[in-house]
Amino acid sequence: MGKYFGTDGFRGEANVNLTVEHAYKVGRFLGWFYGKEHRAKIVIGKDTRRSSYMFEYSLVAGLTASGADVYLLHVTTTPSVSYVVRSEEFDCGIMISASHNPFYDNGIKVINGEGQKLEAEIETQIEDYIDGKIEEIPFAKRENIGKTTDYAAGRNRYIGYLISIATRAFKDKKVGLDCANGSASAIAKNVFDALGAKTFVIHQEPDGMNINKDCGSTHIEQLQKFVLENGLDVGFAYDGDADRCMAVDEHGNIVDGDLILYVCGKYLKSQGQLPGNTVVTTVMSNMGLYEAFDKEGICYEKTAVGDKYVSENMRTNGYGLGGEESGHIIFSKHAVTGDGILTSLKVMEAILEQKETLGNLIKPVHIFPKLLVNVRVKNKEEVLQNEDIKNAVKKAEEEMGKEGRMLFRASGTEPLIRVMVEAKTEEMCKKYVDLVVNMIKEKGFEEN
Repeated sequence: MGKYFGTDGFRGEANVNLTVEHAYKVGRFLGWFYGKEHRAKIVIGKDTRRSSYMFEYSLVAGLTASGADVYLLHVTTTPSVSYVVRSEEFDCGIMISASHNPFYDNGIKVINGEGQKLEAEIETQIEDYIDGKIEEIPFAKRENIGKTTDYAAGRNRYIGYLISIATRAFKDKKVGLDCANGSASAIAKNVFDALGAKTFVIHQEPDGMNINKDCGSTHIEQLQKFVLENGLDVGFAYDGDADRCMAVDEHGNIVDGDLILYVCGKYLKSQGQLPGNTVVTTVMSNMGLYEAFDKEGICYEKTAVGDKYVSENMRTNGYGLGGEESGHIIFSKHAVTGDGILTSLKVMEAILEQKETLGNLIKPVHIFPKLLVNVRVKNKEEVLQNEDIKNAVKKAEEEMGKEGRMLFRASGTEPLIRVMVEAKTEEMCKKYVDLVVNMIKEKGFEEN
C-alpha cells in the first residue's frame, strides 16, 4: 500500500485526510497522464454520500484543466463504471465512494482502461505529484481545455447489459432488495422489475448521510426481518457502491459470499461452465466451504484478502469464478470486478435453472463458527510488529491445532487490526480472539 492509495483506492474522512485539494490533484495528474498522446477521455461515477458531489466537482476541475474530456454517470455503481470504461474505450474511470464505510468517509477509486483497479506504479506517481515530488503539470489552454458531458446514457446501457445476462424471467418470484441507501438505489430495482420479479425494496431513499447506516450488506439483519415478514423467496443486500452482495434465503438465513461461491460454483460445474474446475477464494473463506468443495470434487485456490488479489489470480489462470466471504464475487465471463447486482442475478439463475430454493441449495455446507473483532488502533504497523502480540497469535494457533485457525491482519482501508478465529466451537473462537484483542489493549495500542 502507498501513502494515500490502499487496497481499494484513496480513502479517508472527507475534508480531513481526503480533501478537495487531493481530488483536484488526482484529476490534474490523470488528465495529463492519459492525455500525453491524445485528448484523454475519462468517465466518473459517484455514490450517494453528501461529499461525493464535492469530490466530483474537484476531480472535474482538475481533469478538464489538464485537457481531459469528462463524462458524468452521476449516481451509479462501481461495477457500472468498470463496464462503461472497458466497453466504450475510455482511458480510465473514477468512482467516488468509500464502499461500506459510513457517510462521512469517502474515496477515489481509479479504474484503468481494462475496467480493473489502477496499476500500483501509476498510483505511486499520483502520490508523488500530490506531495510535490514531481514537476508541476502544465495547464491546458484555449481549445485544449477539456469539457464535461452528461453521460447518464452509459449507466442505462449497463442496466441493459445486466438484463441481457439473465437466462430466464423471474416471473412470480418475490425478491427483496436492500439498496443500503447507496448506488444500487439507482439501478437494482429497475433490473429486477424488467426481469419480471415481484420486487420489494428497502433502504432506497438516500439523503447523503444514511448510506450504509443500519442497512445493506453490513447490517443484513434488516433484510432478514424483511424477507420473513413479507414471505419472500429470496433477498439480496448490497453495500454503498454495490460491488458486493449478500443474500438471505426463504427462511431468513444469511447467505454470505462463501455460500454464494458454493451455490454458483456447484451450479456452473454442473453446466460445464467452471473453467479449470476451480473457484478462487481468499484466506478469509470458511473451512466449511472447503469441506463442501472437496465433497463436490471442486478445486479451489486461496489468495490474500482483497478482491484485487482474487481478480489477479483469476486472470493469470483463466478461472471463471472467485470472491470473498464479504460478498465481492467475480464472474469473469461477464465482468472483471466484483458486481453485487450481477451476483444476485447469477444466484437467481442457479435457483431457477435447478428449480430449488436457496435454502436447499446451501444445505450441504456446514459453516464453522467464526468470530471477527476489529480493533481501532493508533498505528497498525506497530501492532503487527509487537513481539508480545505476535507470541499471543502463535500461542493461539498452536493450541487450536487442526480444530481452528486464526487470521491476524491490518485493514487495507481503515485504522483497524482485524482478529479472526474460526473453530469447531463458539467457545474456542471467543477464547482465542480475546487472548489477542486483550493483549492489543493492554499494550496501549487501542485508539480511544
